[in-house]
Amino acid sequence: SAASSRGRGSSLPRPVFCAILHARCYSHGSQESDEEFDARWVTYFNKPDIDAWELRKGINTLVGYDLVPEPKIIDAALRACRRLNDFASAVRILEVVKDKAGPHKEIYPYVIQELRPTLSELGISTPEELGLDRA
Repeated sequence: SAASSRGRGSSLPRPVFCAILHARCYSHGSQESDEEFDARWVTYFNKPDIDAWELRKGINTLVGYDLVPEPKIIDAALRACRRLNDFASAVRILEVVKDKAGPHKEIYPYVIQELRPTLSELGISTPEELGLDRA
């Protein structure tokens, strides 16, 4: 047969198999500080040309983290809502903050206290002021 006549010294190219290795960096690399995290999100929401999709994407990503965002992040998100004339999202952000605070009842009043000047400036009512906490 043709295969047996070639013998071991044949000059046919041999197939080369390469394994692709994926680098996974679950706990390696630089860790973002709290200040860097806050600054990154404030910058994100302060983009003058942020659109409604980017706003919702940012909010949804933040909700996925195991934390209650700092008031300065929420302030930037509320201002983005105002630039987009999206009152519903602004109120929803406040509802989410209250929900994220969970059993820590002191967090939400603190956040509202810190945001009160912004809420007044932008004309945003809290869910409680709108009666949504009783619905």
